[in-house]
Amino acid sequence: DNNGWPHLFDNYFGIPSSNPGTKSNACLLGSIPVECQCRDLELDCDGAHFKDVPSVSINVTMMSLQRNRLRKLTADMFVKYQNLQKLYLQHNRIKVVHPDAFRGLYNLTRLYLSYNRITTLLPDVFQDLHNLEWLILENNNLHHISSLTFSGLRSLVLLVLLNNALTKLDDICLEMPRLNWLDVEGNQMESVGNVTFRSCNMLTVLVLQRNRISHIHEQAFSLLRKLGELDLSSNRIEAIPLNLFMNLGDLLQLSIEGIEIGNIHRRMFEPLKNLTHIYFKKFQYCGYAPHVRSCKPNTDGISSFEDLLANIVLRVFVWVVSATTCFGNFFVICMRADGLMGVYLFMIGAYDLKFRGEYNRHAQAWMDSASCQVIGSLAMLSTEVSVLLLTYLTLEKYICIVYPFRYLTPGRRRTVSVLFLIWILGFIIAFLPLLCKGVFRNFYGTNGVCFPLHSEQPETLGAQIYSIVIFLGLNLVAFLIIVLSYGSMFYNIQRTGTQTTKYSNHIKKELTIAKRFFSIVITDSLCWIPIFILKILSLLDVEIPGTISSWVVIFILPINSALNPILYTLTTRPFKETLVQVWSNYRQRRPLLSSHPPHLPSFTWQEMWPLQDNSQIPDFLPRPSEMCTNTRTSQLLPVEGANGT
Repeated sequence: DNNGWPHLFDNYFGIPSSNPGTKSNACLLGSIPVECQCRDLELDCDGAHFKDVPSVSINVTMMSLQRNRLRKLTADMFVKYQNLQKLYLQHNRIKVVHPDAFRGLYNLTRLYLSYNRITTLLPDVFQDLHNLEWLILENNNLHHISSLTFSGLRSLVLLVLLNNALTKLDDICLEMPRLNWLDVEGNQMESVGNVTFRSCNMLTVLVLQRNRISHIHEQAFSLLRKLGELDLSSNRIEAIPLNLFMNLGDLLQLSIEGIEIGNIHRRMFEPLKNLTHIYFKKFQYCGYAPHVRSCKPNTDGISSFEDLLANIVLRVFVWVVSATTCFGNFFVICMRADGLMGVYLFMIGAYDLKFRGEYNRHAQAWMDSASCQVIGSLAMLSTEVSVLLLTYLTLEKYICIVYPFRYLTPGRRRTVSVLFLIWILGFIIAFLPLLCKGVFRNFYGTNGVCFPLHSEQPETLGAQIYSIVIFLGLNLVAFLIIVLSYGSMFYNIQRTGTQTTKYSNHIKKELTIAKRFFSIVITDSLCWIPIFILKILSLLDVEIPGTISSWVVIFILPINSALNPILYTLTTRPFKETLVQVWSNYRQRRPLLSSHPPHLPSFTWQEMWPLQDNSQIPDFLPRPSEMCTNTRTSQLLPVEGANGT
């Protein structure tokens, strides 16, 4: 129905609407059908089930025959009503319109034929409608219209062809020199040629939304110099000619929603100096039109038109998590993998401050910059080294607990070699996308936080496969190894405890350590399970709200790096003893002297056997030096890693 069109169009073009105060309530048409209502010279016969036009006074100025049973408009059907100014024929069953159906309607200004079954309009069908200003033909089944169909409509300013089946338009404005508003939404047009709108030099609004357009000629809009609004949204366009908008200097509003613009470039929108509103499919495209005042969507859930971090809560959390991560990991061991995550968050927070209030002006340059690529690589390095190290430590602990008498303890050289290989592999994973730009393109620059967990932009096949291998291959396998290993450890500890109580102290200590590691695994699970789900949904092309991605990247992913130093080292007894000694020596103002060397907190883990000599250990147990788990002075090698590593 077009009930809202009159007000919208009148407001847009300033056409004054009729003033009800100048009309009388009395019927001036004489005798009318009982099914109709009359006011002044206007006749309303809506829903009267008429199959033909009723016979009334020739002075009628408005006739509404909506929701009747008209099937065709015959020749000279309205010829005696030459004073008609408005004719409403919506919601009938009209299939055929005779070329002379509107003969003699020289004063008609508005004609509504929407919601009928019209398939064809022959040339010259509107030839007597010289004063017609509005022609509404929406929701019919028109397959073809030639420019001669509109012959005689030299006063027409509004033409609505919404929801028909038109496949092309040939110089549509040739017979309508004053046409201002053309709506061809919801048709089946596949291309727009250079002659389609050649004669539409007065056009101010053009709506081509929801067609099947895949190609637009570079000169298609070159003569539409007065165009103020253009809607190309929801078409099949994959590439936009660079000079398509070259002559549209007066354009105020441009809509290209629902379109993947593979060749998008800032140069496309530079000629649009007066553009105030632009509508894209993706927020990232807004960076290509930085001079436009309003761009939609104005956020991807992570960034907004104004700020790199759109949510005030995210802005706070990025500093809190960054400070916690850097502080905790500094006291554990400098320059470890968890610390790199803190550096990454610190840099994101710093650039958020730098771009505050004008992010869109810098968005594209930022995502393409070397800074974004490097800090994204650091985040990936931290994440992958963290996962690999925790997997290695879990397997090592698993061997010590499940097979304590098999002399499987790795030596220093082997441990150092494994750690070195883990870091090398982490560097390869993180920096390979930077070295192979042809395969990965802008792998880290798909969003404002420079992390490639989920991208709204189309990925190359290589980048997509790489992302799957990392997040759903390597990380998922590592996660399953950790979970299964801890399940087996707890089972063996429980089974051993029920068999004997002679080495219960040993079991208690192992259980204490296992509980500490279990806490780390729980945080690891809470971190990675949402990431696995997010990646799977992304592969299934499920639409993922940007707010979810932002919380995963800023809060869930780094939370392990912030908590692991607390869970893993800062709350252990050796670290507490070291703090007590340092504080005691500070108060006594003398160097740190102790007969027992402190347990350094930078080591991977430290076994917590009770202070006792070897004579207290049962004879049937091997000496601590022979076991994988040694006395209180034994400790594994230092490990620089994340997730408590």
